[in-house]
Amino acid sequence: MTERLVETGASLVPPPPETGTDFPVLDTLRAVGALCVLTTHAAFWAGDYYRNGAWGTFLARLDVGVAIFFVLSGFLLARPWLARAADGRDAPGARPYLWKRLLRIAPLYVVTVVLALTFIEENQDRSPSDWLVSLLMLDTFTTAGAPAGLTQMWSLAVEVCFYLLLPVLMVLLVGRHRVLNPGRVLVGLAAMVGVSVWWHLDGAARAGELSLGNPLQWLPAYLGWFAAGILLALAQVLHARGSTRWTQGLVTLARQPGSCWTLVIGLMLVTATPLAGPTLLISPTAGESLLKNVVYGIVGLLVVMTGVFALPGGLYERTLGHGGGRRLGWISYGIFCLHLPLLHFVMWSTGWTLFEGRGLQIWALVLVLSIVAAELAYRLVERPALRLKRLVPDRSSSATSSSSPTSGTTIA
Repeated sequence: MTERLVETGASLVPPPPETGTDFPVLDTLRAVGALCVLTTHAAFWAGDYYRNGAWGTFLARLDVGVAIFFVLSGFLLARPWLARAADGRDAPGARPYLWKRLLRIAPLYVVTVVLALTFIEENQDRSPSDWLVSLLMLDTFTTAGAPAGLTQMWSLAVEVCFYLLLPVLMVLLVGRHRVLNPGRVLVGLAAMVGVSVWWHLDGAARAGELSLGNPLQWLPAYLGWFAAGILLALAQVLHARGSTRWTQGLVTLARQPGSCWTLVIGLMLVTATPLAGPTLLISPTAGESLLKNVVYGIVGLLVVMTGVFALPGGLYERTLGHGGGRRLGWISYGIFCLHLPLLHFVMWSTGWTLFEGRGLQIWALVLVLSIVAAELAYRLVERPALRLKRLVPDRSSSATSSSSPTSGTTIA
């Protein structure tokens, strides 16, 4: 089935390598995350947060899409290191890994920044130094707010920081030997969660005294979300190699997607209460910030695990692994980047006013324009850029499994 879906998309633009082949549902879940972010921004601009009671608060909490992104990144990016360690092979090369990440993120990001700073009226007085700060993705570290049309990019800056940290992090979690020690990885993941908890309760406040930026939008606040993704990568690697001591329960739950999504809805309803803090642009207390962060992390874990362990050929995989959903996943980065500049365009071109309703109309227009723009960006910017990855080949990938021990795994 997977091969048929890939062939369908390849007639237009080849699908992303290595990501959707083994886990087709994850492509669609990436689209779910992007659409959640788009929806929550459209609802905010329409004023639906405060106009529609509990429903408005629920719409505000659809920023949970960022948690889905981060858990996905943790899983997809850490898995090669864990899988190679389990098979006794060399770790991925840091240079080709970073080169691929640069090609994946930078071209469309630069295009988005140029469009937003050039055409959005609120950005007309931006200085050359402001342009440089935005192009280098430093807004959250140097200012209290990003330029108009780029306020969603704080999460991309967090992603990039994680990309830079990952090679070092995997050395700490896996070591330099060709042996995967699950206990060592779990201790490291617990430490990541601990850093994230401390950051919400104390670290962000201390950093805020020394910086003009927004420390609650820095990587330490979200290490727990990435740790959830790495945990799923560890579970998948172990389960695929026959280790079921603690993975079987996770797999059993993941293969009951109805139960997982029911838990997700319940948790999201919890975040729609005052326990998770205010819905508008008001700073939460440390406790509110931590609660929301922890619940979002669990939601991201539950959502992504349904795709990681989807029953091959089952109804869930057939439904969410459909070509249309996967296509949205392939262009989801464009949807994420471009939807806010397009939201500005929709409000400017229609003459609609901020916070005066028309939520459904705003959402529909931005959604359609974002999908069209993302498809064009995927064809004209993203895929051509990714073809340059061969300039920095990963020579460690040429190592064959024949170099592994006879058992095929080296899980300690």
